[in-house]
Amino acid sequence: MLIFVSIINIFPATVIGQVRTGRLWFHHYVYGFLVFVIAILFLILLAPIPMFNIFTANTTNITVVVGRFFMLGGLTLILDDLPDVSKRLRRVLEFLKIKVNQGRRIMHLIQYTLSCLSIYLFIAILMYITQNPESVTIANMILCGTVLVTSLMSFAVARRKMWLRIAIQKD
Repeated sequence: MLIFVSIINIFPATVIGQVRTGRLWFHHYVYGFLVFVIAILFLILLAPIPMFNIFTANTTNITVVVGRFFMLGGLTLILDDLPDVSKRLRRVLEFLKIKVNQGRRIMHLIQYTLSCLSIYLFIAILMYITQNPESVTIANMILCGTVLVTSLMSFAVARRKMWLRIAIQKD
């Protein structure tokens, strides 16, 4: 459920946090690919868990956590410049944007619903941690913080009615 909240927050977050960065020799996807590959190699060589379980294993091992961070960071850079890779891919993404725009009222309702569910998840995790002192770890505190930020971001997007104000720009 939290994954869905994060996914539907992506487009509004890009509108809110529009950052213009210049290009230094290459597009972001080149750097993203390099970071992604280096992180995978790092995890293959140093992680104490199999690569196939890297995102499903419940671990606070610093090697795994750092590797996950850089894998996702590299993937973010790749996705940031994905439309620059090909015109066909850009057209597919524009088509998806048009389809989402047609269902923007449903997206707005989904945003509110998932916001409420993610706040519930935050409260449930927090209550569990407070009732089980052995589970008070840095990893669980970071989890609580990220769930709270995701929930608040989702509520902010819903309150601003950002899905209802999506405008399709013609090039």
